[in-house]
Amino acid sequence: MGAGAHGTSRLGWLALLPAALFVFAAGLYLTEGAPLVLLVIPWAPSLGIDLTLHFDGLSLMFILLITGIGSFVFVYAAGYMAGDPRRGRLFVLLLLFMTAMLGCVTADNLIALFVFWELTSLTSFMLVGFKHEDEGSRKSAQQALFITGGGGLVLLAGLILLGDIGGSFSVVALMESRDAWIGDPRLPAALVLIFIGAFTKSAQFPFHFWLPNAMSAPTPVSAYLHSATMVKLGIYLLGRLHPAFNDLLLWQVVLVSVGGVTAALAMALTLRERDLKRILAWSTVSALGTLVMLIGVPGDGAATATAAFLLAHALYKAPLFFVAGNVDHATGTRRIDDLAGLAPVMPLTAGAALLAGISMAGMPLSFGFVAKDMIAVAKSEGEVYAWVGYSSLFVSAVSVAVAGVAAIRIFWHRGGKHDVGVHECGWALTLPPLAIAALGILFGPLPHLVDPLIGAAAEAMRPALAFEGLSFSLEDGAALGALAVAAAVGLGIYLFWDRLHAALEALPWLDRFGPEAAYRGAVAAIPAAAAVTPRLQNGSLVAYAAMLAVFVVAVLVAALWLAPPGLWPAGQWPSLAVAGACLAIVAAAAAVCVLRDSFVLLLASGLVGLGCALVFLFLGAPDLAFTQFAVEVAFVVVIAAILLRVRRLDLDPAGPQRAWTRAVVAIAFGAVAAGLLLAAAAGPIDGTLAQYFNSRAVPEANGRNVVNVILVDFRAVDTLGEIAVVAVSFIAAAPLLRLARERARRKAEARAR
Repeated sequence: MGAGAHGTSRLGWLALLPAALFVFAAGLYLTEGAPLVLLVIPWAPSLGIDLTLHFDGLSLMFILLITGIGSFVFVYAAGYMAGDPRRGRLFVLLLLFMTAMLGCVTADNLIALFVFWELTSLTSFMLVGFKHEDEGSRKSAQQALFITGGGGLVLLAGLILLGDIGGSFSVVALMESRDAWIGDPRLPAALVLIFIGAFTKSAQFPFHFWLPNAMSAPTPVSAYLHSATMVKLGIYLLGRLHPAFNDLLLWQVVLVSVGGVTAALAMALTLRERDLKRILAWSTVSALGTLVMLIGVPGDGAATATAAFLLAHALYKAPLFFVAGNVDHATGTRRIDDLAGLAPVMPLTAGAALLAGISMAGMPLSFGFVAKDMIAVAKSEGEVYAWVGYSSLFVSAVSVAVAGVAAIRIFWHRGGKHDVGVHECGWALTLPPLAIAALGILFGPLPHLVDPLIGAAAEAMRPALAFEGLSFSLEDGAALGALAVAAAVGLGIYLFWDRLHAALEALPWLDRFGPEAAYRGAVAAIPAAAAVTPRLQNGSLVAYAAMLAVFVVAVLVAALWLAPPGLWPAGQWPSLAVAGACLAIVAAAAAVCVLRDSFVLLLASGLVGLGCALVFLFLGAPDLAFTQFAVEVAFVVVIAAILLRVRRLDLDPAGPQRAWTRAVVAIAFGAVAAGLLLAAAAGPIDGTLAQYFNSRAVPEANGRNVVNVILVDFRAVDTLGEIAVVAVSFIAAAPLLRLARERARRKAEARAR
């Protein structure tokens, strides 16, 4: 894992993996077409869960973005992390993240999609917190995980509810049977839950603030996760479900409103920043809001605009993040006040910034211009609200200003406080931004090169769409007029950037309100739980047992209160042997209440367990009886050994206890437990489950002992979990046992001396 020539890590060869996947996906589409089922692996067939990889136009677009941008990210990371001893961990995490992303955009099953979805949150957490020695990185990673991971759990509830409504967890099956379940009254609840999951992942209001804070991650991570891939997973999910919900008023209103508010608010917050990466991050949030809004806009043009803008944004935002990384790498700062006049010493980086900035501003001869033209067409077709048009003008204008800051102010203005020794970065840091930004310019005058990709993605989001291809024209007076207005306003914002920033900075009360302030307040309130802990965790085993007993009594009383009538026994009497065993249990329990010597009390409690074993034996369950005998004997022997050892320690006696409170808790617990047992044993017993296991034990598990078959075969995963818990407990206790042996050895040596 050393560094090769020109300060580039040899791990950069890993870029061949995403590059090979890029070629494979493109070749598969060209030869086989789409849609296509690549793989079907049963997972939990009884629950309708499997791992089916489905390949269509929308999947293809995201696969090509993930692998194409990923290839350049790996090359860039090889130069950016050269000489860093942690670079191996970064590449492993990037590979895991790429795998999770590919699984998410190809999974047809909603539950499998959720698993990959949460895996992206976990890998993002580790990547954002890559510099874990820095407190800011740790807090940013924690915030990203809280919001995206928590939103993922809400999404799971929505996906399960949607699957239950549609009768399938397959996205393809749900889309095909849409007319059969679209009127279900539970659907609005499912959509709201899905909205929350998608909005948290794609940083939509009110969850927008986590993305700029995640800029503490290394630049390769920012370029990959937070501009081109992970934050677009919410967009992917909404686009994937769009064919089923595109004509629902709830779908349109929520997406247009939330997307429009996010796009405008994020651009306003951009003006408060001085850090170049955070400026780019807020503009990314705005772009994500625009994408969400486009998905909600009715009409055929919205799908084409969404697909075009997805590609255009990746082709200009990833290079700009690379540029920010190069500037930071060369000068040691990302603060725009300290950066100017870098073009003569960093010409390649300046060229990449200029190409990407042209596309971001939507200037002619760029693919950004084509995408923004498609957005304007979509809005006119969808007849969206007037305020959306006004906000779009503001968003476009600030986009022009941000492009000016990233491409002109830093490289072509005079001034700056950087060191005289600043020089251009190596090829691994300059090739990726130049190559990607050049594609953003190439596809502008030649949009037909990406017609198959854009058309397939648009048709996947809107199956009835008849895609006619993208067009590039400088003869549309309305489009050029809108561009001229946005450019003029953007130029004004660019020229007055510092004054606008100073005006917003003079309003510190803005930080005391809003979603981010609410998040900070919630996190700050967590330590308040420490005031409750000493009262509950007071070190008294008696208190712990009493709290547990009170809780169980409350639960059992609620169960008995809610139980249907007719559960109490009527005329059912046990056999003489069972009655004798029950009397023995009662006698042993009574002895436990009156005995004072702890050792004798332990033996009496052991008799309770042995009496239970006799009940099992007399009721025809010898295997349970023998298991109970073995467990009870082992328990008594182990606890007896511990008691004998504790007596030698000569510990101080426990503090005084209130006998009447202990008696009340004990009597209440015993009475409620007895009542619940009587209720459970009463009435006719449903033998369906017993018949099922009796009929299947021999043919399916080759065992005649039904209880053992249930434990080992039918409940194999549960039993495996119990074994794992015991094994982990033993591993955890092993150091304590070694410490005890070491102390015993030292004491023996001391006595011998």
